Amino acid sequence: MNGKMTILACITGFLLDCIFGDPVWMYHPIRVIGNLISVLEKGLRKLSCSRIYASEQEKKNRREVLAGGILWILTVSLSFLVPAVLLFAAGKVHPAVRFLLETYWCYQIFAARCLVGESRKVYQKLKEDDLPGARKAVSMIVGRDTENLTAEGVTKAAVETVAENTSDGVTAPLLFLLIGGAPLGFLYKAVNTMDSMLGYKNEKYLYFGRIPAKMDDVFNYIPARLTAWFMIAAFLTGMDGENAWKIYLRDKRKHASPNSAQSEAVCAGALDVQLAGDAVYFGKVYKKDYIGDAIRKIEPEDILR
Repeated sequence: MNGKMTILACITGFLLDCIFGDPVWMYHPIRVIGNLISVLEKGLRKLSCSRIYASEQEKKNRREVLAGGILWILTVSLSFLVPAVLLFAAGKVHPAVRFLLETYWCYQIFAARCLVGESRKVYQKLKEDDLPGARKAVSMIVGRDTENLTAEGVTKAAVETVAENTSDGVTAPLLFLLIGGAPLGFLYKAVNTMDSMLGYKNEKYLYFGRIPAKMDDVFNYIPARLTAWFMIAAFLTGMDGENAWKIYLRDKRKHASPNSAQSEAVCAGALDVQLAGDAVYFGKVYKKDYIGDAIRKIEPEDILR
């Protein structure tokens, strides 16, 4: 019975997200996870920076990797166990209470309506020729530096993040929620949040964030490919479905992450545009391969498409 109720809660939560979007008026559980990560990072960094290893860089690096691994284990454990215990307690009160709580949590875990809304803000600013406003709007949904992006660069960034985050914000949560309900859904969001906070290849996080980044790749491996395949099937009914398949096969590995280029390649092919290329993070230029062919110039309407 619990399994059927969990699936119903998942479907209901998804529909609520599609209709209403994120309930921003309430404190979001993902913020709790983010705060937990920050607190654990501060404590574990103090341990990994012990004076014993300060003059031995290799040992210090290994210690940072270990500290990042401990942070990952603690975060995913708490993110799973706390909602699991609360749902168990709610079920003891009444099955309806458990169902309502799980439905609400599923609603908060999804990010489909939020992704649509934030990307439309970028589109609107571009249509108003408000480049500073478009840069600010896209900075809310991408990790790269946006202050020097051209209108074309802003558009590419928005299209890329919609393509990639369809997996991170919709497909992957849906998959994990259907398998293990809200507890597994929160575990996935913890994995994803740790990657977004710690998964940078800079001096601060190159070693500390290594395990969180690698585990995010593991957890998103299947969802990223499911997203790409479903997108190809959808694009066969409109736009350039044949090119979507062609570019997917050719460019699906053109990214440092084994997952990010999956859906980006499909969208680049379907839209007949070129995505990716070099990007700036924290003031440093990172060289990246292009994805897709520039059959035509990208335009703001591609965000909506």
